[in-house]
Amino acid sequence: MEPRHRRDAPVISPLCPLPPAAPTSDLFRTPKFATNPMNSKHLFLLGLLLGGAPLLPAATPPAIFNVRDYGAVGDGRQLETVAINQAMDTCAKAGGGTVYVPPGRYLTGTIVLKSHVTLELEAGATVLGSENPDDYPSTPSVWGDDKEVMAPLIYAADAENITITGRGTIDGQGAIWWKRLRLNDPRKYPPGPQTPEDFAEAKKLSRGRPHLIRLVRCEDVVIEQVNLRNSAEWHLHPTLCDRVRVDGITITAPATNAHNTDGINPEACRNVQILNCRIDTGDDCVTLKSGVNELGRRMGRPDENITIANCVMYHGHGGVTIGSEMSGGVRNVAVTNCVFQGTDIGIRIKSQRGRGGVVEGVTASNIVMQDVPHPFVITTFYTSGDTPDEIHPVDEGTPRYRDFLFSNITARGARDAGAITGLRELPVENITFSNVHVQAATGLTCTNAKGISFLDVVIDTDKGPALILHNATEIDSARLRTRAPHADTPLVKADASAGG
Repeated sequence: MEPRHRRDAPVISPLCPLPPAAPTSDLFRTPKFATNPMNSKHLFLLGLLLGGAPLLPAATPPAIFNVRDYGAVGDGRQLETVAINQAMDTCAKAGGGTVYVPPGRYLTGTIVLKSHVTLELEAGATVLGSENPDDYPSTPSVWGDDKEVMAPLIYAADAENITITGRGTIDGQGAIWWKRLRLNDPRKYPPGPQTPEDFAEAKKLSRGRPHLIRLVRCEDVVIEQVNLRNSAEWHLHPTLCDRVRVDGITITAPATNAHNTDGINPEACRNVQILNCRIDTGDDCVTLKSGVNELGRRMGRPDENITIANCVMYHGHGGVTIGSEMSGGVRNVAVTNCVFQGTDIGIRIKSQRGRGGVVEGVTASNIVMQDVPHPFVITTFYTSGDTPDEIHPVDEGTPRYRDFLFSNITARGARDAGAITGLRELPVENITFSNVHVQAATGLTCTNAKGISFLDVVIDTDKGPALILHNATEIDSARLRTRAPHADTPLVKADASAGG
Protein backbone atom coordinates (compact mmCIF):
# COMPACT_ATOMS: atom_id res chain seq x y z
CA MET A 1 0.00 0.00 0.00
CA GLU A 2 1.27 3.46 -0.81
CA PRO A 3 2.37 5.76 2.03
CA ARG A 4 0.38 8.81 2.95
CA HIS A 5 1.49 12.24 4.07
CA ARG A 6 -0.42 14.30 6.57
CA ARG A 7 0.26 17.39 4.47
CA ASP A 8 -0.71 17.42 0.82
CA ALA A 9 1.83 19.97 -0.39
CA PRO A 10 5.26 21.21 0.65
CA VAL A 11 5.62 24.70 2.07
CA ILE A 12 6.76 27.21 -0.56
CA SER A 13 7.25 30.94 -0.71
CA PRO A 14 4.07 33.04 -1.16
CA LEU A 15 5.93 34.82 -3.99
CA CYS A 16 5.59 31.68 -6.09
CA PRO A 17 2.31 30.48 -7.56
CA LEU A 18 0.78 27.55 -5.70
CA PRO A 19 0.71 24.31 -7.65
CA PRO A 20 -2.68 22.78 -8.29
CA ALA A 21 -3.94 20.39 -5.63
CA ALA A 22 -2.73 16.86 -6.26
CA PRO A 23 -5.13 13.93 -6.46
CA THR A 24 -5.13 11.76 -3.34
CA SER A 25 -3.45 8.93 -5.22
CA ASP A 26 -0.51 11.23 -6.04
CA LEU A 27 0.17 12.50 -2.56
CA PHE A 28 3.14 10.20 -2.03
CA ARG A 29 4.86 11.42 -5.19
CA THR A 30 7.55 14.09 -5.16
CA PRO A 31 6.19 17.39 -6.62
CA LYS A 32 7.64 18.27 -10.03
CA PHE A 33 9.13 21.57 -8.93
CA ALA A 34 11.24 19.71 -6.38
CA THR A 35 12.88 17.52 -9.02
CA ASN A 36 12.91 19.66 -12.20
CA PRO A 37 16.33 21.39 -12.30
CA MET A 38 14.92 24.24 -14.43
CA ASN A 39 12.24 25.02 -11.88
CA SER A 40 14.76 24.90 -9.05
CA LYS A 41 17.02 27.29 -11.03
CA HIS A 42 14.11 29.67 -11.66
CA LEU A 43 13.28 29.75 -7.94
CA PHE A 44 16.91 30.52 -7.11
CA LEU A 45 17.09 33.42 -9.63
CA LEU A 46 13.70 34.79 -8.60
CA GLY A 47 14.85 35.11 -5.05
CA LEU A 48 17.99 36.99 -6.09
CA LEU A 49 16.09 39.36 -8.41
CA LEU A 50 13.72 40.27 -5.57
CA GLY A 51 16.68 41.22 -3.40
CA GLY A 52 16.22 38.48 -0.87
CA ALA A 53 17.58 35.05 -0.16
CA PRO A 54 17.31 32.51 -2.94
CA LEU A 55 14.06 30.54 -2.82
CA LEU A 56 14.76 26.84 -2.54
CA PRO A 57 12.19 24.07 -2.77
CA ALA A 58 11.09 22.61 0.56
CA ALA A 59 12.02 19.06 1.41
CA THR A 60 9.38 16.39 0.90
CA PRO A 61 7.64 15.50 4.18
CA PRO A 62 8.39 12.05 5.59
CA ALA A 63 6.03 9.27 4.58
CA ILE A 64 3.17 8.49 6.94
CA PHE A 65 1.79 4.97 7.11
CA ASN A 66 -1.60 5.05 8.82
CA VAL A 67 -2.47 1.72 10.46
CA ARG A 68 -6.11 2.22 9.43
CA ASP A 69 -5.02 1.89 5.81
CA TYR A 70 -3.74 -1.61 6.57
CA GLY A 71 -6.93 -2.93 8.15
CA ALA A 72 -6.72 -1.70 11.75
CA VAL A 73 -10.14 -0.82 13.16
CA GLY A 74 -9.39 0.61 16.61
CA ASP A 75 -12.49 -0.75 18.34
CA GLY A 76 -10.62 -2.41 21.23
CA ARG A 77 -12.04 -5.85 20.34
CA GLN A 78 -10.58 -6.91 16.99
CA LEU A 79 -6.99 -8.17 17.16
CA GLU A 80 -4.88 -5.70 15.17
CA THR A 81 -1.47 -7.43 15.27
CA VAL A 82 -1.32 -8.25 11.56
CA ALA A 83 -2.47 -4.82 10.41
CA ILE A 84 -0.04 -2.87 12.59
CA ASN A 85 2.91 -5.09 11.68
CA GLN A 86 2.04 -4.80 8.00
CA ALA A 87 2.24 -1.02 8.33
CA MET A 88 5.60 -1.44 10.08
CA ASP A 89 6.98 -3.73 7.39
CA THR A 90 5.82 -1.49 4.54
CA CYS A 91 7.32 1.58 6.20
CA ALA A 92 10.66 -0.17 6.74
CA LYS A 93 10.77 -1.45 3.14
CA ALA A 94 10.15 2.10 1.90
CA GLY A 95 13.31 3.19 3.70
CA GLY A 96 11.64 4.47 6.86
CA GLY A 97 9.04 6.97 7.97
CA THR A 98 6.25 7.13 10.51
CA VAL A 99 3.71 4.48 11.40
CA TYR A 100 0.79 6.58 12.55
CA VAL A 101 -1.82 5.36 15.03
CA PRO A 102 -4.88 7.67 15.07
CA PRO A 103 -7.32 7.90 18.00
CA GLY A 104 -8.91 4.57 18.87
CA ARG A 105 -8.26 1.44 20.94
CA TYR A 106 -6.04 -1.11 19.22
CA LEU A 107 -5.89 -4.61 20.71
CA THR A 108 -2.69 -6.34 19.64
CA GLY A 109 -0.01 -8.89 20.32
CA THR A 110 3.67 -8.28 19.66
CA ILE A 111 4.51 -5.32 17.38
CA VAL A 112 7.98 -5.45 15.82
CA LEU A 113 9.62 -2.04 15.38
CA LYS A 114 12.13 -1.73 12.51
CA SER A 115 15.11 0.52 11.71
CA HIS A 116 14.40 4.14 10.70
CA VAL A 117 10.76 3.84 11.78
CA THR A 118 8.88 6.15 14.13
CA LEU A 119 5.81 4.78 15.89
CA GLU A 120 3.57 7.78 16.57
CA LEU A 121 0.55 7.43 18.83
CA GLU A 122 -1.86 10.31 18.45
CA ALA A 123 -3.57 11.71 21.55
CA GLY A 124 -6.59 9.48 22.09
CA ALA A 125 -4.87 6.43 20.65
CA THR A 126 -4.40 3.47 22.99
CA VAL A 127 -2.50 0.31 22.13
CA LEU A 128 -3.88 -2.52 24.29
CA GLY A 129 -1.78 -5.58 25.02
CA SER A 130 -3.54 -8.85 24.37
CA GLU A 131 -4.34 -10.99 27.41
CA ASN A 132 -3.68 -14.16 25.38
CA PRO A 133 -0.12 -15.52 25.74
CA ASP A 134 -0.35 -17.06 22.26
CA ASP A 135 -0.21 -13.53 20.81
CA TYR A 136 3.38 -13.13 22.05
CA PRO A 137 5.91 -15.34 20.22
CA SER A 138 9.11 -16.58 21.80
CA THR A 139 12.36 -14.67 21.28
CA PRO A 140 15.93 -15.84 22.01
CA SER A 141 17.58 -14.87 25.27
CA VAL A 142 20.37 -12.33 24.81
CA TRP A 143 22.61 -13.96 27.42
CA GLY A 144 23.85 -16.94 25.41
CA ASP A 145 22.05 -19.56 27.49
CA ASP A 146 20.02 -21.04 24.60
CA LYS A 147 16.78 -20.13 26.31
CA GLU A 148 13.75 -18.39 24.90
CA VAL A 149 11.64 -15.69 26.51
CA MET A 150 8.21 -14.36 25.74
CA ALA A 151 8.26 -11.43 23.35
CA PRO A 152 7.08 -8.06 24.68
CA LEU A 153 4.18 -6.01 23.40
CA ILE A 154 6.61 -3.80 21.43
CA TYR A 155 9.87 -5.39 20.34
CA ALA A 156 12.93 -4.42 18.34
CA ALA A 157 16.20 -6.27 17.83
CA ASP A 158 19.34 -5.03 16.05
CA ALA A 159 17.53 -1.88 14.89
CA GLU A 160 18.80 1.68 14.59
CA ASN A 161 17.23 5.12 14.55
CA ILE A 162 13.90 4.09 16.07
CA THR A 163 11.40 6.29 17.88
CA ILE A 164 8.22 5.85 19.89
CA THR A 165 6.43 9.17 20.32
CA GLY A 166 3.08 10.94 20.65
CA ARG A 167 0.56 11.70 23.37
CA GLY A 168 -1.13 8.33 23.12
CA THR A 169 -1.02 5.38 25.51
CA ILE A 170 0.45 1.88 25.53
CA ASP A 171 -1.49 -0.22 28.04
CA GLY A 172 -0.34 -3.76 28.84
CA GLN A 173 -3.62 -4.73 30.55
CA GLY A 174 -1.54 -6.32 33.26
CA ALA A 175 -4.26 -7.15 35.81
CA ILE A 176 -4.93 -10.63 34.42
CA TRP A 177 -1.19 -11.37 34.28
CA TRP A 178 -0.72 -10.28 37.90
CA LYS A 179 -3.63 -12.53 38.88
CA ARG A 180 -2.03 -15.47 37.07
CA LEU A 181 1.18 -14.87 39.03
CA ARG A 182 -0.70 -14.99 42.33
CA LEU A 183 -2.55 -18.14 41.28
CA ASN A 184 0.80 -19.83 40.63
CA ASP A 185 2.17 -18.99 44.08
CA PRO A 186 -0.46 -20.04 46.65
CA ARG A 187 2.06 -20.02 49.50
CA LYS A 188 2.71 -16.35 49.04
CA TYR A 189 -0.77 -15.47 47.78
CA PRO A 190 -3.28 -17.87 49.35
CA PRO A 191 -5.61 -19.58 48.70
CA GLY A 192 -4.43 -20.29 45.13
CA PRO A 193 -6.63 -21.66 42.32
CA GLN A 194 -10.14 -22.60 43.46
CA THR A 195 -12.14 -23.09 40.27
CA PRO A 196 -11.53 -24.68 36.85
CA GLU A 197 -11.25 -21.15 35.46
CA ASP A 198 -8.53 -20.36 38.02
CA PHE A 199 -6.52 -23.43 37.06
CA ALA A 200 -6.86 -22.56 33.37
CA GLU A 201 -5.62 -19.04 33.99
CA ALA A 202 -2.68 -20.29 36.07
CA LYS A 203 -1.49 -22.46 33.16
CA LYS A 204 -1.28 -19.41 30.91
CA LEU A 205 1.80 -18.26 32.82
CA SER A 206 3.92 -21.21 31.70
CA ARG A 207 6.04 -18.99 29.40
CA GLY A 208 6.20 -16.03 31.76
CA ARG A 209 4.85 -12.53 31.22
CA PRO A 210 5.45 -10.03 28.40
CA HIS A 211 7.28 -6.79 29.05
CA LEU A 212 5.61 -3.72 27.59
CA ILE A 213 8.63 -2.57 25.51
CA ARG A 214 11.89 -4.48 25.09
CA LEU A 215 14.62 -3.29 22.74
CA VAL A 216 17.65 -5.52 22.12
CA ARG A 217 20.98 -4.39 20.65
CA CYS A 218 19.46 -1.21 19.23
CA GLU A 219 21.18 2.12 18.59
CA ASP A 220 19.91 5.70 18.52
CA VAL A 221 16.63 5.13 20.29
CA VAL A 222 14.16 7.86 21.29
CA ILE A 223 11.08 7.24 23.44
CA GLU A 224 9.22 10.43 24.24
CA GLN A 225 5.90 11.84 25.46
CA VAL A 226 3.97 8.57 25.45
CA ASN A 227 2.02 7.17 28.40
CA LEU A 228 2.92 3.62 29.47
CA ARG A 229 0.49 1.76 31.72
CA ASN A 230 -0.11 -1.53 33.47
CA SER A 231 2.58 -3.68 31.94
CA ALA A 232 2.31 -7.39 32.69
CA GLU A 233 5.92 -7.11 33.86
CA TRP A 234 8.63 -4.46 33.29
CA HIS A 235 7.45 -1.43 31.32
CA LEU A 236 10.55 -0.34 29.39
CA HIS A 237 13.57 -2.63 29.06
CA PRO A 238 16.40 -1.57 26.72
CA THR A 239 19.04 -4.33 26.65
CA LEU A 240 22.53 -4.06 25.15
CA CYS A 241 21.50 -0.77 23.53
CA ASP A 242 23.58 2.33 22.81
CA ARG A 243 22.46 5.96 22.73
CA VAL A 244 19.01 5.81 24.26
CA ARG A 245 16.96 8.88 25.18
CA VAL A 246 13.76 8.57 27.20
CA ASP A 247 12.17 11.98 27.56
CA GLY A 248 8.91 13.23 29.01
CA ILE A 249 7.09 9.92 29.34
CA THR A 250 4.63 8.89 32.06
CA ILE A 251 4.58 5.38 33.51
CA THR A 252 1.78 4.25 35.84
CA ALA A 253 0.78 0.98 37.49
CA PRO A 254 -0.98 0.28 40.80
CA ALA A 255 1.21 0.59 43.88
CA THR A 256 0.01 -2.80 45.19
CA ASN A 257 -0.56 -6.20 43.57
CA ALA A 258 1.07 -5.02 40.31
CA HIS A 259 4.00 -7.39 40.60
CA ASN A 260 7.37 -6.57 38.99
CA THR A 261 6.01 -3.57 37.09
CA ASP A 262 9.36 -1.74 37.09
CA GLY A 263 9.33 1.55 35.20
CA ILE A 264 12.55 1.89 33.15
CA ASN A 265 15.23 -0.82 33.31
CA PRO A 266 18.25 -0.19 31.06
CA GLU A 267 20.32 -3.37 31.14
CA ALA A 268 23.91 -3.56 29.88
CA CYS A 269 23.34 -0.33 27.95
CA ARG A 270 25.59 2.62 27.15
CA ASN A 271 24.87 6.33 26.93
CA VAL A 272 21.34 6.45 28.30
CA GLN A 273 19.40 9.61 29.17
CA ILE A 274 16.21 9.39 31.25
CA LEU A 275 14.76 12.89 31.43
CA ASN A 276 11.61 14.70 32.56
CA CYS A 277 9.67 11.53 33.36
CA ARG A 278 6.89 10.79 35.85
CA ILE A 279 6.99 7.22 37.15
CA ASP A 280 4.46 5.67 39.55
CA THR A 281 4.71 1.87 39.69
CA GLY A 282 4.34 -1.26 41.78
CA ASP A 283 8.10 -1.93 41.80
CA ASP A 284 11.33 0.02 41.26
CA CYS A 285 10.87 3.21 39.24
CA VAL A 286 14.23 3.20 37.44
CA THR A 287 16.60 0.25 37.73
CA LEU A 288 20.07 -0.17 36.23
CA LYS A 289 21.09 -3.77 35.47
CA SER A 290 23.77 -5.76 33.62
CA GLY A 291 22.90 -9.45 33.71
CA VAL A 292 22.84 -12.00 36.50
CA ASN A 293 25.61 -14.16 37.95
CA GLU A 294 27.88 -16.06 35.54
CA LEU A 295 25.88 -15.11 32.44
CA GLY A 296 26.25 -11.41 33.19
CA ARG A 297 29.92 -11.71 34.06
CA ARG A 298 30.60 -13.69 30.88
CA MET A 299 28.89 -11.06 28.74
CA GLY A 300 30.98 -8.42 30.55
CA ARG A 301 28.84 -5.51 29.32
CA PRO A 302 28.38 -2.88 32.06
CA ASP A 303 25.47 -0.50 32.27
CA GLU A 304 27.37 2.76 31.87
CA ASN A 305 27.17 6.47 31.17
CA ILE A 306 23.65 6.87 32.51
CA THR A 307 21.97 10.22 33.21
CA ILE A 308 18.68 10.44 35.14
CA ALA A 309 17.42 14.01 35.51
CA ASN A 310 14.32 16.08 36.24
CA CYS A 311 12.13 13.09 37.11
CA VAL A 312 9.40 12.57 39.70
CA MET A 313 9.04 9.09 41.24
CA TYR A 314 6.02 7.88 43.21
CA HIS A 315 5.19 4.79 45.26
CA GLY A 316 7.73 2.43 43.72
CA HIS A 317 9.97 0.16 45.75
CA GLY A 318 12.97 2.32 44.85
CA GLY A 319 13.25 5.75 43.27
CA VAL A 320 16.52 4.93 41.49
CA THR A 321 17.86 1.39 41.94
CA ILE A 322 20.96 -0.47 40.86
CA GLY A 323 20.76 -4.27 40.79
CA SER A 324 20.31 -6.84 41.87
CA GLU A 325 21.21 -8.16 38.40
CA MET A 326 24.46 -6.20 38.11
CA SER A 327 27.01 -8.92 37.39
CA GLY A 328 28.39 -7.13 34.32
CA GLY A 329 28.94 -3.97 36.35
CA VAL A 330 27.33 -0.52 36.58
CA ARG A 331 29.40 2.66 36.34
CA ASN A 332 29.34 6.36 35.55
CA VAL A 333 25.82 7.18 36.74
CA ALA A 334 24.48 10.68 37.45
CA VAL A 335 21.09 11.21 39.10
CA THR A 336 20.08 14.85 39.52
CA ASN A 337 17.15 17.24 40.03
CA CYS A 338 14.63 14.57 41.00
CA VAL A 339 11.78 14.25 43.49
CA PHE A 340 10.93 10.96 45.23
CA GLN A 341 7.46 10.99 46.78
CA GLY A 342 6.40 7.98 48.86
CA THR A 343 8.76 5.42 47.32
CA ASP A 344 9.80 2.68 49.76
CA ILE A 345 13.47 3.54 49.25
CA GLY A 346 15.14 6.54 47.65
CA ILE A 347 18.57 5.50 46.34
CA ARG A 348 18.72 1.70 46.34
CA ILE A 349 21.80 -0.36 45.44
CA LYS A 350 21.28 -4.09 45.91
CA SER A 351 23.25 -7.26 45.28
CA GLN A 352 24.41 -10.40 47.05
CA ARG A 353 27.24 -12.89 47.21
CA GLY A 354 27.45 -14.81 43.94
CA ARG A 355 26.48 -11.89 41.72
CA GLY A 356 29.94 -10.40 41.25
CA GLY A 357 30.32 -7.21 39.26
CA VAL A 358 31.46 -3.72 40.23
CA VAL A 359 29.24 -0.71 40.93
CA GLU A 360 31.31 2.49 40.84
CA GLY A 361 31.21 6.14 39.94
CA VAL A 362 27.66 6.88 41.09
CA THR A 363 26.50 10.41 41.95
CA ALA A 364 23.11 11.60 43.15
CA SER A 365 22.51 15.33 43.67
CA ASN A 366 19.75 17.90 44.08
CA ILE A 367 17.15 15.40 45.21
CA VAL A 368 14.13 15.89 47.46
CA MET A 369 12.61 12.86 49.20
CA GLN A 370 9.27 13.13 50.99
CA ASP A 371 7.79 10.29 53.06
CA VAL A 372 10.40 7.85 51.81
CA PRO A 373 10.89 5.35 54.66
CA HIS A 374 14.52 4.53 53.75
CA PRO A 375 16.33 7.31 51.83
CA PHE A 376 19.56 5.34 51.27
CA VAL A 377 19.86 1.56 51.10
CA ILE A 378 23.13 0.07 49.88
CA THR A 379 23.25 -3.66 50.53
CA THR A 380 25.06 -6.82 49.50
CA PHE A 381 22.41 -8.97 51.20
CA TYR A 382 19.43 -8.63 48.88
CA THR A 383 18.00 -12.17 48.97
CA SER A 384 20.65 -14.54 50.26
CA GLY A 385 20.52 -16.30 53.63
CA ASP A 386 24.03 -15.34 54.76
CA THR A 387 24.75 -12.61 57.30
CA PRO A 388 27.06 -9.57 57.53
CA ASP A 389 29.14 -11.29 60.22
CA GLU A 390 30.22 -14.13 57.93
CA ILE A 391 33.51 -14.05 56.04
CA HIS A 392 33.73 -15.75 52.63
CA PRO A 393 36.63 -15.95 50.16
CA VAL A 394 36.77 -13.07 47.68
CA ASP A 395 36.21 -14.40 44.17
CA GLU A 396 34.51 -13.48 40.88
CA GLY A 397 31.14 -13.78 42.60
CA THR A 398 31.97 -11.11 45.18
CA PRO A 399 30.13 -7.82 44.44
CA ARG A 400 32.15 -4.61 44.78
CA TYR A 401 30.77 -1.16 45.61
CA ARG A 402 32.96 1.95 45.55
CA ASP A 403 33.14 5.67 44.81
CA PHE A 404 29.65 7.09 45.45
CA LEU A 405 28.80 10.77 46.02
CA PHE A 406 25.45 11.92 47.46
CA SER A 407 25.07 15.70 47.61
CA ASN A 408 22.42 18.38 48.12
CA ILE A 409 19.75 15.91 49.20
CA THR A 410 16.84 16.50 51.58
CA ALA A 411 14.75 13.67 53.05
CA ARG A 412 11.79 14.28 55.34
CA GLY A 413 9.38 11.87 56.98
CA ALA A 414 11.75 8.87 56.87
CA ARG A 415 11.56 5.80 59.08
CA ASP A 416 15.35 5.65 59.24
CA ALA A 417 18.11 7.67 57.61
CA GLY A 418 19.27 4.61 55.71
CA ALA A 419 21.61 1.61 55.83
CA ILE A 420 24.92 0.77 54.18
CA THR A 421 25.78 -2.92 54.46
CA GLY A 422 28.88 -4.36 52.84
CA LEU A 423 30.62 -7.69 53.10
CA ARG A 424 32.99 -8.51 55.94
CA GLU A 425 35.54 -9.70 53.39
CA LEU A 426 35.02 -6.72 51.05
CA PRO A 427 33.50 -3.60 52.61
CA VAL A 428 31.64 -0.91 50.72
CA GLU A 429 34.18 1.87 50.28
CA ASN A 430 34.61 5.55 49.44
CA ILE A 431 31.17 7.06 49.94
CA THR A 432 30.73 10.80 50.51
CA PHE A 433 27.62 12.52 51.82
CA SER A 434 27.76 16.28 51.21
CA ASN A 435 25.10 18.79 52.25
CA VAL A 436 22.59 16.04 53.02
CA HIS A 437 19.74 16.73 55.45
CA VAL A 438 17.62 13.85 56.76
CA GLN A 439 14.73 13.88 59.22
CA ALA A 440 13.96 10.34 60.37
CA ALA A 441 12.75 8.26 63.28
CA THR A 442 16.19 6.63 63.61
CA GLY A 443 19.65 7.22 62.19
CA LEU A 444 21.95 5.90 59.46
CA THR A 445 23.62 2.51 59.98
CA CYS A 446 26.95 1.63 58.37
CA THR A 447 28.07 -2.02 58.51
CA ASN A 448 31.21 -3.40 56.88
CA ALA A 449 32.07 -0.03 55.37
CA LYS A 450 35.30 1.87 54.77
CA GLY A 451 36.06 5.46 53.88
CA ILE A 452 32.67 7.08 54.56
CA SER A 453 32.75 10.90 54.79
CA PHE A 454 30.05 13.27 56.05
CA LEU A 455 30.48 16.88 54.90
CA ASP A 456 27.93 19.39 56.22
CA VAL A 457 25.43 16.60 56.91
CA VAL A 458 22.47 16.94 59.28
CA ILE A 459 20.61 13.88 60.55
CA ASP A 460 17.74 14.61 62.94
CA THR A 461 16.23 11.59 64.67
CA ASP A 462 13.21 11.04 66.89
CA LYS A 463 15.35 8.77 69.00
CA GLY A 464 18.83 7.29 69.07
CA PRO A 465 22.10 8.43 67.54
CA ALA A 466 22.39 9.98 64.11
CA LEU A 467 25.01 7.46 62.97
CA ILE A 468 25.51 3.83 64.02
CA LEU A 469 28.73 2.04 63.00
CA HIS A 470 29.46 -1.71 62.88
CA ASN A 471 32.84 -2.86 61.61
CA ALA A 472 33.27 0.51 59.88
CA THR A 473 36.67 2.12 59.42
CA GLU A 474 38.04 5.43 58.16
CA ILE A 475 34.81 7.23 58.99
CA ASP A 476 34.97 11.05 58.83
CA SER A 477 32.08 12.39 60.90
CA ALA A 478 33.65 15.69 61.98
CA ARG A 479 31.11 17.69 59.95
CA LEU A 480 28.09 15.58 60.87
CA ARG A 481 25.60 17.21 63.25
CA THR A 482 22.05 17.00 64.50
CA ARG A 483 19.47 19.64 65.37
CA ALA A 484 17.58 17.18 67.57
CA PRO A 485 20.01 15.92 70.23
CA HIS A 486 18.77 13.40 72.81
CA ALA A 487 19.87 13.24 76.41
CA ASP A 488 22.48 10.57 77.12
CA THR A 489 22.65 9.69 73.42
CA PRO A 490 25.84 10.18 71.41
CA LEU A 491 25.79 11.67 67.93
CA VAL A 492 27.76 8.66 66.66
CA LYS A 493 27.56 5.19 68.19
CA ALA A 494 30.30 2.78 67.17
CA ASP A 495 30.93 -0.81 68.23
CA ALA A 496 34.38 -1.98 69.24
CA SER A 497 35.28 -2.95 65.66
CA ALA A 498 34.57 0.49 64.23
CA GLY A 499 37.34 3.02 63.86
CA GLY A 500 37.81 6.63 62.82
